[in-house]
Amino acid sequence: MKLLWVLGFMGMVLCRRTDGFADVNGTKEEDLHYTESNVYGYGPNGYGVFSRPLMVGLTLINGAAAKGAVCLDGTLPGFHIHRGYGSGANSWLIQLEGGGWCDTIRNCVYRKKTRRGSSAYMEKQIPFAGILSNKAGENPDFYNWNRVKVRYCDGASFGGDSQNEAAQLYFRGQRIWEAAMADLMSKGMRYANQALLSGCSAGGVATVLHCDEFRAMFRGTTRVKCLSDAGLFLDVIDVSGRRTLRNMFRRVVSLQGAYKSLPWSCTNRLNPTLHLIASVKTPLFLVNAAYDTWQIQASLASPTADPNGLWHECTKNHARCAAWQMNFLQGLIPIVSFMFFNKSGFRNQMLKAVSGFSRASKNGLFINSCFAHCQTERQDTWFSQNSPHIGNKGIAKSVGNWYFDRVNIKAIDCPYPCDKSCHNLVFR
Repeated sequence: MKLLWVLGFMGMVLCRRTDGFADVNGTKEEDLHYTESNVYGYGPNGYGVFSRPLMVGLTLINGAAAKGAVCLDGTLPGFHIHRGYGSGANSWLIQLEGGGWCDTIRNCVYRKKTRRGSSAYMEKQIPFAGILSNKAGENPDFYNWNRVKVRYCDGASFGGDSQNEAAQLYFRGQRIWEAAMADLMSKGMRYANQALLSGCSAGGVATVLHCDEFRAMFRGTTRVKCLSDAGLFLDVIDVSGRRTLRNMFRRVVSLQGAYKSLPWSCTNRLNPTLHLIASVKTPLFLVNAAYDTWQIQASLASPTADPNGLWHECTKNHARCAAWQMNFLQGLIPIVSFMFFNKSGFRNQMLKAVSGFSRASKNGLFINSCFAHCQTERQDTWFSQNSPHIGNKGIAKSVGNWYFDRVNIKAIDCPYPCDKSCHNLVFR
């Protein structure tokens, strides 16, 4: 069976993916962000100083409860919206929030007492930066669009539809998605002449899950595309010889009833060689780091898979990786003591996984050789004077060129360490 199951979460049901999974063997997705300056790129983070971002208030979806569209704890779901103007008045950008998954009752009970499982714990205001920025100098193609951040409080990439009465858990991600879209359509999105569905990590997976549904909401004349950031999750064997992500994803789907959100063309295949991304008919753009830090920390070399801590320093800081560890990530040579690994290497497996996807002219790619995770919602990585680039194009320009059909973007970086523009994540 191929080691591919890309766009994870729902890769596990033979087809299709961090505070709330509470973690995958110890690494929370929010740990990849740490501080506001790290996430939004406006503070003293080594990549320049940016203006403070626009703060946007939380809007609860008041009609959601009647549809059973509630967070894990039964509270109302919500989103943050900033209205467009001028040339962007009838253009809409929807970003689905990420934040991992919960695959057991225990993890979901923990999650429902956090902002990832309850609107009672959500911030009343959040910064709009990166692809959500309202400044032309920080977000040249989408700054004056209607921009929406849909909060994530179900733990299954907006895909589940069940509940556990004993634990008082509501797995209603699919209903939350439908309620949020219905509310936004009533607020003017139905008249959109341009729309882009985006998301990072678990939100990136949700973007792929719902991309064609999103397209079907609009008139045929509306330009509709989707952008998945850090949503490629490879089904690779971890350092213990097991498949951490495969087992976790399978539990998520089973627990939360996410089978209902999966396409028949996917669940009908017993041998999942067809990836979910290949089934998406709507134009789709993938932004991903070839050395995704979340996967390295939480899937490939998690504390459970690496009880002796051989990978501990490497996962926190790529500069501390030993030669044999980098060789594994690069796929340069097989490692005798780790013969169960796919010899093609982590990066090469990712490139192989998207090779078919990239051949479709409607699709786009930006895969850079950085140790990063989620690059569209941070200002320093999305668009700045020294943001990551491949050739002479950064992420924001590449996405914009693809969305507006200015240039066909299929950008794949050379292997580490050739890219000196990376904003690599380093953990304390």
